[in-house]
Amino acid sequence: MKVAVVTGGGSGIGEAIAKRLAADGMAIGVLDLDGESADSVAAALRADGGDALAVSVDVSDRAAVEAAFAQVRDTLGPVSVLVNNAGRDGFRRFVNITEDEWNGMIGVNLNGTFHCTQVGITDMLEQEWGRVVNISSSSAQGGQEFMAHYVSSKAAVIGLTKSLAKELGPSGITVNTIPPSFIDTPMLRRSEEKGLLGGTVEDHEARTPVRRIGTGDDIANAVAFLASDQSSYITGQIIGVNGGRNT
Repeated sequence: MKVAVVTGGGSGIGEAIAKRLAADGMAIGVLDLDGESADSVAAALRADGGDALAVSVDVSDRAAVEAAFAQVRDTLGPVSVLVNNAGRDGFRRFVNITEDEWNGMIGVNLNGTFHCTQVGITDMLEQEWGRVVNISSSSAQGGQEFMAHYVSSKAAVIGLTKSLAKELGPSGITVNTIPPSFIDTPMLRRSEEKGLLGGTVEDHEARTPVRRIGTGDDIANAVAFLASDQSSYITGQIIGVNGGRNT
C-alpha cells in the first residue's frame, strides 16, 4: 500500500484529495494546521475502511514538518506521494502589505512547500519512485490585483516545480503542479462574503466556459492521475483545472 501525505488535508481541496487517494487504496497522512479538522478527515477515512493518520503541523516550521513526517513514516510507512496543498491567501493593496504579511505568505505557501518536499522525498529517493503534486494557483499565471504577496508565492511554487522535475526525474520522481481556478471551498466563500471576488460566485460561473464553479473533486481527480503509475511520462507540467478560465 502506497502512503500519501496531503498537507492542508483537513478541509476544502485537501480533504477532497485525501478522500480520493484513499479511495484509490493509499494510506493517507492528513497534515493540517487545524488539528481537529485533520482528525475529522482521518477518522472519516478510517470509517470507510482506509488507513489514515492525522497530524497537526505548521508547514512553515521546519522542525514541526520533520516531526510530522517521522510520525507518518512510523505509523503508516515510507512516503511515496506528496501533495503540497497547504496554503493561505490574503487581499491587500500592494502599498499596504507589511513585511510580516509578506513573510507570512511566503513562509506558508513557498517555504512550506520547500520544507515538506525536501523532507518528504527522502523515502521516494530510496524507493526510486515518487510523485509530488504542488497545488499552486491560476492567479500566478495571470496576476491578480491586491494579491501580490499571494501571487508571488504561488508563482514561485510553479518555478520550484519545474526545477525539481528536472532534478528528480532521473530518480523516478515526477513533480507537477495544478493551479486551481475558482474552486468552491470555504476560503472562496469567505472571500465572497467580504466582497473580494469582483462579483458573486454566480457572476463568475456565467463567465466560465463550462458554466459552473469547480469542486474539490475536480482537483482531486487530476491529482489522482498525477499520483498514479499512468502519469510516469508527465513531469514539470502545469495542469490547469479551471473550466476553461485560463488557457
